[in-house]
Amino acid sequence: MSLGEPMANTPARAVSRNWNLPNLLTYGRVAAVPLVVAFLFWPTEAWARWTALAIYAAAAITDFLDGYLARVWAQQSSLGRMLDPIADKLLVAAALLMLVADKTIAGWSLWAAIVILCREILVSGLREYLAGLHVPVPVTAVAKWKTAAQMVALGFLIAGPSGEAVLPGSIAIGTVLLWIAAILTLYTGWDYMKASYDHVGSD
Repeated sequence: MSLGEPMANTPARAVSRNWNLPNLLTYGRVAAVPLVVAFLFWPTEAWARWTALAIYAAAAITDFLDGYLARVWAQQSSLGRMLDPIADKLLVAAALLMLVADKTIAGWSLWAAIVILCREILVSGLREYLAGLHVPVPVTAVAKWKTAAQMVALGFLIAGPSGEAVLPGSIAIGTVLLWIAAILTLYTGWDYMKASYDHVGSD
């Protein structure tokens, strides 16, 4: 390496990694959260429901794209690995809370929302704890199916009554998928707990 060539871990190189396309997609997903919430403040307005759904759908697509592009282009970064699950959880939690507030999610289905939120908090805390021990917590195939069911469920529910006008029964479809996601959430949460049991308390 010549004297004028910057080292791979220089601050300038680190800054450029933080602003690569995969990370920009993750930043966009974080920015989408307040927008989805804002439009869901008008739950009876069709235009607001469809706008919230469009923003949510775009954010959900970036959830797949950012990780895929980071791997394919070898642009993975510590910031991206940290921020990606946070962005996912913010989007899901905000959507669930707004849908509960406007009673799209109501009755017994509230338990599905509670299970999903509690699991997200539990796994987040577990991941942070194990990261301090340098123990990886890989995402399982069942967890990916859970995420897919959860994302599609929330899409149907965000459309809400406006979606019913286009596809009758769409809220029921979203509710069923939400329960499927909640059941998979319990399974994957227990799976993560078992996988980390030997490491808890090891410090």
